[in-house]
Amino acid sequence: MTTSTRHALRMLMVSCALTALAAPAFANGQGTPIEPAPDSPAPVMIPSAPEPAPVMAAPRARWSGLYIGGHAGYAFMAGGDDETIFFDTDRDGAYGDAVRDVADADIFAPGFCNGTAAGASAAAGCDDDSGGLDAGLRIGYDWDMDGFVLGALLEGSYVDMSDSVTAFSTAPDAYQFTRDLNFLGAARLRAGVTLADDWLLYATGGIAYGSIDRSFTATNAVNSFTEIEDNGGDGSWGWQAGGGIETMLDDNWSLGAEYLYTSLGDDAYAIAVGPGTALPTDAFLLVDAGGTNTIRDDDRFEIHSVRAVLNYRFGAY
Repeated sequence: MTTSTRHALRMLMVSCALTALAAPAFANGQGTPIEPAPDSPAPVMIPSAPEPAPVMAAPRARWSGLYIGGHAGYAFMAGGDDETIFFDTDRDGAYGDAVRDVADADIFAPGFCNGTAAGASAAAGCDDDSGGLDAGLRIGYDWDMDGFVLGALLEGSYVDMSDSVTAFSTAPDAYQFTRDLNFLGAARLRAGVTLADDWLLYATGGIAYGSIDRSFTATNAVNSFTEIEDNGGDGSWGWQAGGGIETMLDDNWSLGAEYLYTSLGDDAYAIAVGPGTALPTDAFLLVDAGGTNTIRDDDRFEIHSVRAVLNYRFGAY
């Protein structure tokens, strides 16, 4: 082999070696290239799940719903300390006349008192009207609006109350008007605020109806006395106002204290004092021979009531 031939062969081998280094590797020597190993992926940071938010309970409308209940307490007279009796001597419908005898003296100069006459003379005085039981039942419904409570109720009560006024004459004689309240009904609204979840402070007011028995008595045995007007059969209408505080004892029972002022109209009861067996010179007959009409001057029956109240509430939540 000549030198030039050996040199050509050497150059061919170098060229093949360089070509082999530059060519991609094959997996099976049959033309399938060997894929380079992929880079390892960067670790993925998965954030931890957030803590679940606490579930807030819906506000409780604790005072909402229907309820039934009862109350018991004490009722007593309001006002009336200076009540008198009026007279209409000429029977023209205008009361306020003085009843005078033949000497032109006012026969009722001894005066008047509030209460039941203790005797025929002013010196005996009067027994004051006392209070009495106020007890009854009620049914109502309240709406609790985020601490503001609005409601309505119907109520019926037995009230043991008497109210009397007495006039004393110079004879001496006692003339007494009495009214007895037996039943008191009411339809009221009430509105209040919750001081805490278990306490309610409220005001209340509405219409009232009373069943009143009226009577007249006199120690005078000479004249006649006849009722000429009495609206007792129709009852007496008026109004009530007051307030109270109530607390929940458990999920259904509530206990409270309540005050009410009641004013009833009572302006339609009059007595005709007639001649009877009296002489024409009788003081009641001097202006009008037919007699004199008389009424009590206070045309309102007004009472205070202080009560304890117990209610059972249906579905208070």
